[in-house]
Amino acid sequence: MKRKCRVFPTFELLGKKWTLHIIKELSWHGKKRYSELKRALEGVSPKTLTERLRELEKEDVIVRIVYPEVPPRVEYDLTDKGQDLSKSIDSICDWARKWYPDELRKA
Repeated sequence: MKRKCRVFPTFELLGKKWTLHIIKELSWHGKKRYSELKRALEGVSPKTLTERLRELEKEDVIVRIVYPEVPPRVEYDLTDKGQDLSKSIDSICDWARKWYPDELRKA
């Protein structure tokens, strides 16, 4: 019996538009409300942001924290799994800065 490999499904999740941006935003700035994430990720549609947040929550990369207040307040934060993933993303960013320094300055 073959063991199911999580590499390709992980690549599929991380390759979706805005996923890495969400992870890095939470990594760099900590907990954020939906509206704060929407403002920080200029250009993301509400539908896409909601889909990505749900996917990341399902994979235990982020946690959705609901505060019992009126009106209800919801925040998103990285889980331990998400913080660990963020370190790997940092390594990829370091690699890109090393091998594509000119292109990154133009962006």
